[in-house]
Amino acid sequence: MSIIDQPEKKPRGLRAVYAWMLANASGRHAWAMVAVFAFAEASFFPIPADVMVLPMMLADRKRVFRLGAWVAFWSVAGGMLGYAIGALFWETAGQWLIHALHIPLAKVEFYRAQYSQNAYYIMLQGATPIPYKLVTIASGLAGVSFPLFMLYSAITRSIRYIVIEALLVHFFGERAQILLEKYLEAALIAFLAVVVLGIAAAIYL
Repeated sequence: MSIIDQPEKKPRGLRAVYAWMLANASGRHAWAMVAVFAFAEASFFPIPADVMVLPMMLADRKRVFRLGAWVAFWSVAGGMLGYAIGALFWETAGQWLIHALHIPLAKVEFYRAQYSQNAYYIMLQGATPIPYKLVTIASGLAGVSFPLFMLYSAITRSIRYIVIEALLVHFFGERAQILLEKYLEAALIAFLAVVVLGIAAAIYL
């Protein structure tokens, strides 16, 4: 068998996962899936939506800003559920969820006290790796004005997905994809490290 006739090797491990994500990033259900992902992540789901958003942006760089706005919208919508959990269902669903996510109640109280005194912290912390569900639930628990919460949520999630991620992919997407595919394992490990650090910061700092 000649070199030309040899079948192409299928990717394995992390590269197989990455190939699957890129293949599905342009599928007809991708935008619906990422909407569900963003909604859930803002209220109860532990994995950040970026794991799906970034491959979708890399797969279709012409629509990165539209996608960023779409994800920001559904993240804010999910934040409404997180707010309701803190404001209306804290004694039941709220405490159970925080326990399931292994977040100390003292940390939720810390964020609640922050938002009670300085609600604009929502806008600052919502763009960081800190789990957004912690921000939204603590906001509801703090009794932050709902219109103000919605305003800060819209600003911070737009910064996260439109200003930061979409803008970076728009300008550096091709170069970033080349580097990502070359150093995929290291890049994914670094991304997971950022996620873990964000959760650790939320719990211990």
